[in-house]
Amino acid sequence: MSKSTGCRNEPSTSENDTMMRTLFLFAALTLALTAGSCCGEPKTELFNGRDLTGWVCVTDPESGADVRETFSVRDGSIRIAGHPFGYMRTEEAYGDYRLHVEWRWVGEATNSGIFQRVQAGDRLWPEAVECQLQAGRAGDLLGLGGAAIDGAEQSGRISIKRRAGGDCERPAGEWNRAEIVCVGGYMAVYINGELQNECTGLRCRGHIALQSEGGPVEFRNIWLTAPRLRPGI
Repeated sequence: MSKSTGCRNEPSTSENDTMMRTLFLFAALTLALTAGSCCGEPKTELFNGRDLTGWVCVTDPESGADVRETFSVRDGSIRIAGHPFGYMRTEEAYGDYRLHVEWRWVGEATNSGIFQRVQAGDRLWPEAVECQLQAGRAGDLLGLGGAAIDGAEQSGRISIKRRAGGDCERPAGEWNRAEIVCVGGYMAVYINGELQNECTGLRCRGHIALQSEGGPVEFRNIWLTAPRLRPGI
């Protein structure tokens, strides 16, 4: 593999317990996202706007490509070429957080993704849960490398949980916004402010990654804030 430089939720005692907990988490996270827009909220910046400090870049070793041509910084944004396949992940692993990411297509709207709970190993297809950014499907959740997503459908080597919200993506060339909240084994995904998906069954800690798959895409304004759930949740 070319590159540069866990716990799962325990099963609920009943289906009712699982449903009530999910509903409570959803309500709390919705409130947290609304409250999180207040000025002065502490942030952990994942991208400094100048270079890829704090990130590890991984590409298909059979491609022979220079990772610096696949992942670069231009005009304050990360530019990902889309070929060869791969990803850039944070050096650090994270637990509970609200992730803010903005992206736009360079030219044709194609395919990319934002990985959560990436596990160690730096394989081309790591164990992770992907928030799909593919044009027309932004907000789908994909279980990669054996990652579990409760309620997902199996499709070959991956599992898929389709988004529940409608189309809210912006045209190629315009900036989109993803807000991804992870608390324990729970995840909620908002695209341009609209809830698109939620799931349970995730690992409780892992890296965050941006995918190279399809065509050129840019990312900017990448940061973490606290999910701001009530103590003990």
